[in-house]
Amino acid sequence: MRKPVRNIVLAALLFITGVVSCAFAESIGEIDYSDPSSWAYFAEGDDNPADLFLICPTVDMGSEGNLNMDIANEELRASFTGALNMERGIYEEVTVMYAPFYRQMTFPVYEKMIAEEGRHLEIAYSDVEDAFLYYINNLNDGRPFILAGFSQGAQLALMLLEEYFDDEALQDRLIAAYCIGWKVSKEDLEKYPHLKMAEGEDDTGVIISFNSEAENIEASIIVPRGVRTLSINPLNWKTDSTYADRSLNKGACFTAYSGVVTSEIPALTGAYIDPERGTLRVMDVNPSDYSSPLFPDEVYHLYDYQFFFRNLQENVTIRTASWIEQHESLSLGNAS
Repeated sequence: MRKPVRNIVLAALLFITGVVSCAFAESIGEIDYSDPSSWAYFAEGDDNPADLFLICPTVDMGSEGNLNMDIANEELRASFTGALNMERGIYEEVTVMYAPFYRQMTFPVYEKMIAEEGRHLEIAYSDVEDAFLYYINNLNDGRPFILAGFSQGAQLALMLLEEYFDDEALQDRLIAAYCIGWKVSKEDLEKYPHLKMAEGEDDTGVIISFNSEAENIEASIIVPRGVRTLSINPLNWKTDSTYADRSLNKGACFTAYSGVVTSEIPALTGAYIDPERGTLRVMDVNPSDYSSPLFPDEVYHLYDYQFFFRNLQENVTIRTASWIEQHESLSLGNAS
């Protein structure tokens, strides 16, 4: 079960987290996030102006029947880091990167539609929560930062936003949260009124989210039938159903586990937001070219980042510059 939202300062949050989770940690073990080996990325990046806290998507297929990943498994750790490397090019030009290893939920948890409740979720979230609090209290040093994740990583990032970002000092340091490949609903915003969805290309302290699928898809394990998710179009940075032509697509990039771009296709596809489902409708690709055994044809979940890679990369730079400009203006105003 989720811990309740806490409306107190972050220092007190850290203390309470330690007390509440003590018995739980004893039963499942505890990861020492003061040890750099507990991180896939630990302070990676030169003198960049912002930080990145990046949460890995699902890489453990649960082939052993397990519902949470064993982070001591070297093969899985390599896959975990490889999945992060496929995303890092979007963020690395402007950030110092941090990405914790955590006992993520395995793919069968999502297939069984039980990814939003139960012990498997608590284990994954507890690790990410511990890593985030360690980062904020020991590594961040008051710097602006981006919170980001894809798929399961986006789900857990959203949970952090819900639980901790009603703290104004923390929210003020948030450049943006890229919660791509997971649903965000109107009900989420009503329950957690401090959450704000992006409305353009340069607003800050906001959530960027979308889920890619073909025009005929009516349900997926990410956005089930009858659910409406809130989105922004990464091609025109609008939240309505305005169609963005493929000419606005600055480059789809397909990356290896090393992070190297193995193929780049400018103007691959246009997109628009479906007014009923809220998903991002992709119409200019051949479904057979982007099929996967994990998802039905035309559910393009695995390509959310890749189809819009260069647009997202540019947007990270724009939002970071926007945050810096806003805070420099505030500093000048206070000085006068």
